[in-house]
Amino acid sequence: MKPKTLTTLYWIFTIIFALLIFLDGIGGVTRQQAGIDALKHLGYPIYFLTIAGVARLLAVVALLQTKFKVIKEWAFAGIAINFVGAFASRAFVGDSFGLVIFPLIMLGFLFIPYTLWKKVEQVKQLGEKTNIGYAADPQTAKSY
Repeated sequence: MKPKTLTTLYWIFTIIFALLIFLDGIGGVTRQQAGIDALKHLGYPIYFLTIAGVARLLAVVALLQTKFKVIKEWAFAGIAINFVGAFASRAFVGDSFGLVIFPLIMLGFLFIPYTLWKKVEQVKQLGEKTNIGYAADPQTAKSY
C-alpha cells in the first residue's frame, strides 16, 4: 500500500474513532441520563461518569496529536482497557449478548487506527533511514 494511502486511511479511521470517543466523553462530562442509568445498573458510583468522561476527552486529544508517540500509545492502551472493563462489567451483571459484545466490537474497531498508525510510523522510519522523500541538501529538503 502506498504511504499516502496508508496515511489517509489512518486519519479517516482515527477521526471516526476519536469522534465516537469524544461524543462518549461529552456524555460522561455532562452526566447524560443514559450514562447514569448504565452506571447504576453496573453498580458504579455516578461520579465515575465524570472521571471517565474527562479521561475519554483527554484520550481524544492524545489520539489526534502527532508529536508525542508515547502519549498516543498510552491513550490507545487506556481506551482498550476501558473496553475490556466494560465487557467484563456487562458480563458480570448478566447483561444480554448485545450489550456484552458491543465493547468487544469497539475494541476490534480500535485496532484499525492503531494498526494503521503503527504502519505509518514504520513507513516514516524506513523513509528516514533510506532518505526516501528527502533531498540530499537539508536547506532544500522537502518532507512528504
